[in-house]
Amino acid sequence: MTARESCLADRLDIAFGLTAKERAVLVALEQSPRQCRRGHVVRRERERSDDLYIVRNGWLFSSVILVSGKRQILRFHFPGDLVGLGSGVLGEAAETLTAVTDIEMCTLPRGLLRTLFAEHPRLAAMIFSLAQADHVAMADRLASVGQMSAKARVASVLADILVRLRVLDKSITDSFHIGLTQEEIGDATGLTGVHVNRMIRTLVEEGVIARSNSHVRMLDEARLVQLANYVDRSKELDTSWLPPPPRD
Repeated sequence: MTARESCLADRLDIAFGLTAKERAVLVALEQSPRQCRRGHVVRRERERSDDLYIVRNGWLFSSVILVSGKRQILRFHFPGDLVGLGSGVLGEAAETLTAVTDIEMCTLPRGLLRTLFAEHPRLAAMIFSLAQADHVAMADRLASVGQMSAKARVASVLADILVRLRVLDKSITDSFHIGLTQEEIGDATGLTGVHVNRMIRTLVEEGVIARSNSHVRMLDEARLVQLANYVDRSKELDTSWLPPPPRD
């Protein structure tokens, strides 16, 4: 994927459509990206949370540690995601953010939200809409972990990754490099790494996916989506209530 002026602007433009003035505001936010290596902890649960993060390259995940000491991965984050909104309004981090791969990201002060709501209400409304769509997607994941079969849980993770990566990277059609270990998929689905491996083998044997090392190809995407009961919430956004575009 080629370098972008603003991953967040590109994502919002796809979902809502941006004016030149709105794009310029967002491009200005991504002027000082920093790189982190795989495994780097960007922010820990319960730490003071004064920042937001725009993912430009690579993958992160948010997670919490349960009373049992086990880790629950809540959400994977990909290029174009604005991470940390929930913790930003709490003032204390509700989850730990960890780099799954080498990443490039921009750190923004949470006071930016005040500026957006006061000076750029339409942009603020767009970000609010995406945040709510992510919230609903989290509820979908909760239902998956709590009530669906192990195969459906793994299928849900694979479907979610494919659909979300394709938003900004048009070179991705039916395959992608998965930067997750089986243990990380297990922490997202409530399964052991061994069980994840077994379910992936089952999906391969049933002709739903093909796998070569860390490369996954969808052979029957419709079947995968059906197994996972997966819904792409980004396609259900209602834009009719947004404020009118600003005058340039």
